[in-house]
Amino acid sequence: MGRRALRKVDPSLDLSGHLKTFDQLPHPWTAEAIFGRRAPLEVEVGSGKGLFLRNAAIAVPEHDFLGIEIGARYAQFAAAGLAQRGLANAVVVHGDAIRLFQELLPDDSLAAVHVYFPDPWWKKRHKKRRVLRESLLGDVRRTLLPGGKLHFWTDVEEYFLATVELIRTTTDLEGPLDVPETLPEHDMDYRTHFERRTRQHGEAVYRAEFRKPAGSGGTP
Repeated sequence: MGRRALRKVDPSLDLSGHLKTFDQLPHPWTAEAIFGRRAPLEVEVGSGKGLFLRNAAIAVPEHDFLGIEIGARYAQFAAAGLAQRGLANAVVVHGDAIRLFQELLPDDSLAAVHVYFPDPWWKKRHKKRRVLRESLLGDVRRTLLPGGKLHFWTDVEEYFLATVELIRTTTDLEGPLDVPETLPEHDMDYRTHFERRTRQHGEAVYRAEFRKPAGSGGTP
C-alpha cells in the first residue's frame, strides 16, 4: 500500500519551532535545547504524516516527542500539523533515524521508541535496508531508560515475525508483551494514517511491545 499525495503546506506557516534538520540538532545532544524543558522523551522512527506525533503530544503533554522522517515533504507536512495546533512538546527532524541513534542519542535517555509500519523492502536482496536491523535495535536498547518501551507495528507478518526473532536473539529486551487490539472511537483514533487505511481495508495489523529490563544500564 503506497503513500498518497500530500496536501500543500501553507507557505505562511512558521515551521521553525517544529521542523529541524540533523545539523540543527544540538551537538552534543540535549533535549532541553529543543523543547526548553526537561521531560520524558519519546522518539518515533518514520513519522509519515505525523498523526501519531499530534495525537501523542496532545494526549501526554507532560512528555516530549521527537519524530524522525527521511522524506522531506512528509517531514514538512508532519511539522505543519504540529505548528497549526501549537504543540510545543513535539518536533519533527528531517533526517536518517540510524544516524540520529548512532551519533546523537545518549545512553538511558528515552522513555519510549515507536516504529509504526516501516517500509518492508519486499525483495529479498533489499531486506538489509529495513530500518529495524541489528545495529538500530542495539541502539534502541542502549538509549531506552530502564523500563522504557519499544513499540513496533506492521501490516507485514513476515517482517513482524523476523523482527520479533531478531529482537529476541540480539537484545535482552523483555517481550513481546501482549498489545490488545482496541476499536477506534472515531476516524482519527489510530496510531498512524497507515494504520487507518490498513484497518479500513480489513487487513491485519501485527503489534508488539518490548521493555528494557529494570535496573539495566545503557550498553549491556
